[in-house]
Amino acid sequence: MIPKLVRLLRTRQLIQQNRQMGVYYRSGALKPQPVSNAVAGFIGVVGVVIPGILLGAFISKNIASFLEENDLFVPEDEDDD
Repeated sequence: MIPKLVRLLRTRQLIQQNRQMGVYYRSGALKPQPVSNAVAGFIGVVGVVIPGILLGAFISKNIASFLEENDLFVPEDEDDD
């Protein structure tokens, strides 16, 4: 009995939240699903990933040169004998 009551209360809470968010018309009918724009999503991903990769490469290049200048890390060439 109690689990059914809890489930009913949660369902009512979700319906109230959805109505506040604009999922339903005043008549109770569902509004149509919003149209998603895939091109804008792709541009957003590219706009974040490309600058992130470039910034990471710039920072790592500067850190590597700093380490080499201060003799903290100097890569050694391996001899292929």
